[in-house]
Amino acid sequence: MIEFDPGPPADFATIFSQLPDYSPFKAAFWYDWGPIFYRGRLDGSARVLCIASDPGPTERVANRTLIGDAGQRVQGFLTKLGLTRSYLCLNAFAYALFPSHASEGLKILKDPGQLAWRNSLYDKAKGANIQAIIAFGSEAQHAVDLWPGKGSTPVFKIPHPSSHDAQALLSGWRNALPNLRTIVTPDADGSNAGPNYGNSFTEADYGRIPMRDLPFGMPPWFGDDSWGRKAHPAHNNCVKRPSPDDHHTLIWIAPVS
Repeated sequence: MIEFDPGPPADFATIFSQLPDYSPFKAAFWYDWGPIFYRGRLDGSARVLCIASDPGPTERVANRTLIGDAGQRVQGFLTKLGLTRSYLCLNAFAYALFPSHASEGLKILKDPGQLAWRNSLYDKAKGANIQAIIAFGSEAQHAVDLWPGKGSTPVFKIPHPSSHDAQALLSGWRNALPNLRTIVTPDADGSNAGPNYGNSFTEADYGRIPMRDLPFGMPPWFGDDSWGRKAHPAHNNCVKRPSPDDHHTLIWIAPVS
């Protein structure tokens, strides 16, 4: 059976279409590329809700979040929890945030319109089956802190997968994993009995993005950048924003068949 993500159901599509205007904050974002909303299950079957910061250039190609290098690290984390499909990934921001404007992030997160819309989305996403919420990085953690609808659901605040502090990332993920394994029920075709993280991030800690998470027609290699990580010189993402025209140009490279 060919698996692919057919897109959001009508109730989520309605919420996505009501995204507040980002133009008052456009200087802080790669604004002209538009918003990106989710990856994973929107049918209520998710048992883990992942919140990250914002989408990157690889995400723009497939219109799904957390699919580049950071997303493949998150997928590896979900794999260690035994999850092959029962997850949902959202962001604190629907637009890609310039790192140089990160200090403005909390102010934007608190904007009344942004706050109300984001919390309504999180409320919708937090179905009866959600067993844990994982907030990756400071923007996501602030967004979750500002969300009263999380209620008593356990929240795990761990470093963002693209953190430049590799040891803090590994320590945070290594410490969270055993506790999450006691809470999250694995999928029938998954296992949470594999190894935890070691002292360095290895290729075995990555997970390829399942085709069921991607729109129909994506190349079969998309969502697995292991070929780039092994290349000389290495590159961790198949899509990048070139300087100086990163506002309006993306470079997408494919592996040699």
